[in-house]
Amino acid sequence: ASIDVLRVLRSRTSKMARLRDHQAVQWAKANPTWAGAAMVMLVPATIVLGSAASVLALALLPLIATALAMVAAMMLLSGKAKDVRPVTGGTETDPVVEAEPPAPEYGPAGALKQTDTFDVLHSVMKERIFIIDGAMGTSIQKYKLTEEDYRGERYKDHAHDLKGNNDILVITRPDVIYEIHSKFLESGADIIETNTFNGTTISQADYNLDTLEEVKLINKTAAELAKKAAAEYTAKDPTKPRFVAGAIGPTNRTLSVSPSVENPAYRATTFDEVKKAYYEQVGALMDGGVDILLVETIFDTLNSKAALFAIEEYFESVGYRVPVFVSGTIVDNSGRTLSGQTNEAFWISIQHTKPFAVGLNCALGASDMFRYVQNLSRVCDCYVFCYPNAGLPNAMGGYDQKGDEFSLEVEDFCKAGIVNGLGGCCGTCFEHIAATYEMTKNYKPREVPVSENCLRLSGLEPLIYKPDPSNMRKTFLNLGERCNVAGSTIFKKAIVDGNFDKALAIALKQVEAGAHVIDINMDDGLIDGVSAMVKFVNLLVSEPEASRVPFMIDSSKFEVVEAGLKCSQGKAIVNSISLKEGEEDFIKKAKIVKMHGAAVVVMAFDEQGQAATCDEKVSMCQRAYRILVERVGFNPQDIVFDPNILTIGTGMEEHANYGVDFINACREIKRVCPGCKISGGVSNLAFSFRGNEAVRRAFHSSFLHHACQAGMDMGIVNSAQVIADEYEKIDKELLEYVEDVLFNKRPDATERMLEYAATLEPKCPPTAVRKLGGEKFVATAKVNPKPEGYDPVAPADPASLPPTPEYIPYQPQMKQTDTFDVLHSVMKERIFIIDGAMGTSIQKYKLTEEDYRGERYKDHAHDLKGNNDILVITRPDVIYEIHSKFLESGADIIETNTFNGTTISQADYNLDTLEEVKLINK
Repeated sequence: ASIDVLRVLRSRTSKMARLRDHQAVQWAKANPTWAGAAMVMLVPATIVLGSAASVLALALLPLIATALAMVAAMMLLSGKAKDVRPVTGGTETDPVVEAEPPAPEYGPAGALKQTDTFDVLHSVMKERIFIIDGAMGTSIQKYKLTEEDYRGERYKDHAHDLKGNNDILVITRPDVIYEIHSKFLESGADIIETNTFNGTTISQADYNLDTLEEVKLINKTAAELAKKAAAEYTAKDPTKPRFVAGAIGPTNRTLSVSPSVENPAYRATTFDEVKKAYYEQVGALMDGGVDILLVETIFDTLNSKAALFAIEEYFESVGYRVPVFVSGTIVDNSGRTLSGQTNEAFWISIQHTKPFAVGLNCALGASDMFRYVQNLSRVCDCYVFCYPNAGLPNAMGGYDQKGDEFSLEVEDFCKAGIVNGLGGCCGTCFEHIAATYEMTKNYKPREVPVSENCLRLSGLEPLIYKPDPSNMRKTFLNLGERCNVAGSTIFKKAIVDGNFDKALAIALKQVEAGAHVIDINMDDGLIDGVSAMVKFVNLLVSEPEASRVPFMIDSSKFEVVEAGLKCSQGKAIVNSISLKEGEEDFIKKAKIVKMHGAAVVVMAFDEQGQAATCDEKVSMCQRAYRILVERVGFNPQDIVFDPNILTIGTGMEEHANYGVDFINACREIKRVCPGCKISGGVSNLAFSFRGNEAVRRAFHSSFLHHACQAGMDMGIVNSAQVIADEYEKIDKELLEYVEDVLFNKRPDATERMLEYAATLEPKCPPTAVRKLGGEKFVATAKVNPKPEGYDPVAPADPASLPPTPEYIPYQPQMKQTDTFDVLHSVMKERIFIIDGAMGTSIQKYKLTEEDYRGERYKDHAHDLKGNNDILVITRPDVIYEIHSKFLESGADIIETNTFNGTTISQADYNLDTLEEVKLINK
């Protein structure tokens, strides 16, 4: 009731116009007697006004109403808590209040309904290690199916070869797929995957089957087929329920890697195209009745984010959700995905979707995958699983590891307690799953840890922000401003001129200078924000040293923000959204940001305008916080408030307390919005002193020092300068003038600052101030002039020099393989022999175009005869025989048949994709 009273009064008097709801609540709780009196007073006032309306002239009504309102306002204000006072000392910034009310309580956001599968899976996974099936592709190979099997009746007249398109076998040979599902279930699998790894329009385009009709049929049929098998085995043993996971593969496109070496900013597809394809697949899988959705074999995190975005959109449309499993792929022993992310950075990028389980699959065998699963187990607060390959492939591309050998390797995961689930990928069949199932009966599943609640961001590498309350300046995050067209004229010119290589160099320099996050802003009338943002972010992603840190996608235009998010595989920060356009618009934008998995900066701005005073900043931020936490479901750790760092030292009295207001607001916002972070554009503060480096940078240093003590976490800054300009090193005389202005200590602070600033060299740093003017500099006369003929660069007498120092030879730190020692011993004993010419040897076989094409390249558009390197794929028997003959002839070293095994050389044959080159060389 008191809030309503204050709202009425606020609309009547200019003095009350700044009174905010949170202040009214605090005042009413602290002064219930006055609040009650105010309410009682307004009742007779309303009656009097109503009675007077019949007898008084209409012109008198406003005067009476205003008088009564002012009396009530005076009564209210007499009981109001004292205003926050200006900071009066070097480090003291605490507001003075009569009594600090408790922090508000916030309720959780509403959640979509979950299917019963959640509870059943939880109960299973708490009791034992769950088992996923093995490789569908490997199992299909054993049936030696023909082109006719793949075509069946439906595709008998299809214009494109279909052999190898395993997904359509659910239509043309459902008996084979059903039998494979049944054998995996018989082997002990709890979860079988639908045969839909390539079940998107994007992947099916390789076979000219990229219509929505075909993709829906493939996925729905596959789901129904798998559900039928699972239901049969659940009925046989109800104590061991079986589940169907809708398999969602990575597609054959990548959103984070350019297919063109010459143009690293180019992408062959867009986020929206990939998301649309995934949405269609998800809908068909759900129509077929899958229990789980499995986004698997993720080599590019941005592809998986598109899939997860589509899944969340689908859940919102139907009003319920099923468990989602996500499985990444570490492509080699670097521990990174193909798009360059570490597995912890990958987890942070998709953590916002709250997956039921996260794991790794494919690419490596169990022994090579162990340490990466161990790391995932350490950082994930959900179930963790792994389904590795059956070791590494042999020379012919097959897998030799048997079932018992496979189970022995994955047993290490169980011994270490790092998995909740196991299965098999390439090369694994029924024997591998059966052996693994039997082995896991002896082990308990991993205990799911409770992870520390903190702000986590990621580029190619993770950024875990853990503020140190005792020294917030030490843990302060530098948001590099030099890739912001408003923060760097050099960067702006580079973008306007289309010189993106120069812009990229600026980003690299920022990271080298200590930026923890790169702020990217393209808001300028001369720049097409969307296209510039897309091109620059795509270019950044291609440069590992720049993209190892997270991005801040910064724009006042939300379409530009979205464009940047759709190019960022890591977890970014969005800067910014606000309540300026009302709650509906705010919630809509916040939900989109959340679905992309980004943290969000919220400006202290609402329908009435920008927050300037401390009370306004706190009120707006708390209102936004409640909406984000209670209605959108944002993690408080991902909410960053920008309470507006406004310019001081302008000579206008109403601006004088802006610095104090921001610092005091930081502390109160952090208190009433638990878990949130505080940021701001620091360069705004001393905008009045642009051109005077010493003064401007001293303001920044002092402000950050005090704002961080009050809880400021991060800011858009010149990283190199804020690192160099330590508060303790700022010139003490300069600092005194600066803090007079910053803390509004005296009415003439700005005038005195300007007078002092005029005595300084404009470009000197604040840690080494240089004065202008003063006495004219006169050089001191030489006391001991050098004798004539003195040569300062003449060589010294060797006898007078000290001995040359001894140095310890450099020892390489990288481990060497055993091959070094073996080769050393051989070459010390005899002359070693290298093999002969591969090309000359191949010529003797008189191979035809068909030999070069083989099965893999039979429909390739370019002539291939003469491309000897691909014979390792199409005629491995010939290459193996040549190697053998050279070894038989006495060669110690044989060379691989990869003389032209680069994308550059293979471009002559239109085989210059990374996939083909990797296959040839491997």
